[in-house]
Amino acid sequence: MAPHDLRRPFKRPAISDQERRREQSLLRQAQSRRDAQRHARFLASTAFSLPSETLDTILPEPEPTESPEPSQHTDLDVVEASKLKPAEARKWFAKQLMHPEWMIDIPNNLSQDWFVFARPSGKRCFVVSSNGTTISRLRNGSILHRFPSALPNGARRKDVSSGSSHSYSILDCIFHEVDETYYVIDMVCWRGYSLCDCTAEFRFFWLNSKLAETGACDPPSHYHKYRFSLVPVYGCDQNGLHAAYTAPVPYVKDGLLFYNKHAHYQAGITPLALVWKDENCSQYVMDTDSKGQVPNQQQVVLVLLEDGKLTTSDDPPVVFGNLDGSFIQQSGLHSGCLLRFSIGEGGLVLMEGKLEKADLNYLGNANRARASADSFSKVMFQYSVRHSPLRIDDLLGSVSSPIDQETKACDIEMDGC
Repeated sequence: MAPHDLRRPFKRPAISDQERRREQSLLRQAQSRRDAQRHARFLASTAFSLPSETLDTILPEPEPTESPEPSQHTDLDVVEASKLKPAEARKWFAKQLMHPEWMIDIPNNLSQDWFVFARPSGKRCFVVSSNGTTISRLRNGSILHRFPSALPNGARRKDVSSGSSHSYSILDCIFHEVDETYYVIDMVCWRGYSLCDCTAEFRFFWLNSKLAETGACDPPSHYHKYRFSLVPVYGCDQNGLHAAYTAPVPYVKDGLLFYNKHAHYQAGITPLALVWKDENCSQYVMDTDSKGQVPNQQQVVLVLLEDGKLTTSDDPPVVFGNLDGSFIQQSGLHSGCLLRFSIGEGGLVLMEGKLEKADLNYLGNANRARASADSFSKVMFQYSVRHSPLRIDDLLGSVSSPIDQETKACDIEMDGC
């Protein structure tokens, strides 16, 4: 595949192996079911037990578009994670959020197997309510807010019973600063019942059924400092996709999020959740430099490995190139360094969806606030935006018309557990 040759004809052949990885991810989740209850319990306790005095200086909040950094502690179960030191525990906590890949190919069966909604702009966080208080933690583990809420066990109120004092709830939210609202995009645990091994279809059903019952969607009050709100979620047929893209919402949009209906809540990056953007639904489509300007050439951040390889943050990582040992020594670089490169005129060369060659020009160390390298899907999405973007018309053209959708109806029971 020649550089920049990303044109998508009517049938849109894949330019990556994203579809294959989606199939593998669905297969893995069917074959391995972790102890979701114990995992959720430790996640909730960690949210309250981590020290907060210097979190913001220890672990700066990553850029909103970044993917989590791979770590030797990523795959620990909750028993092992409970033995980690505070700094390592914060890193473990930060990796428990489910992060979407960037959409670089249109999924098969998009209209039948996927949901879509407009992603709110803001700070991604876990919100945990337990033992009469509520806490929100950013992706780097630092505390955003500690406050009373109407969530179960989220405030100390004698006149209201929230159930067992030991129960807890965990929500995946985006805090929208303009209206000081937590927009809930997923439910991880509710009243001590883990939903991690439930399908997205069931989790969204449960979220819509349970959140409003608590009064969490009511205006702020003495026992409820911040308002919570649901985002409108649509089936990804033509009507749903068009509504998610164009319908007015009470928040600033930052692209569209697509969730596979069968996907469990998986910590880390998953191809079963996808983010897509264009200039009509996001202020931030193309990456900018430190001055807020779009550079002439695309820039990427890669991590340097001990053997000199330059890789992405994926698991397994994608190798983009190598640095010569003498250059590494002369430049004072070491394993784990995050380095910034521009993509030259040679572009990216792919073969059967896999990267064969990248024309990289070394620019220097990445910003110290960066927590991780770019993911492969992000690099590819940014590359496509510059050369042959995946447009909303492509997405609309890939889903069936409303008439066809009725004739191909596929009812899926909401029994995700």
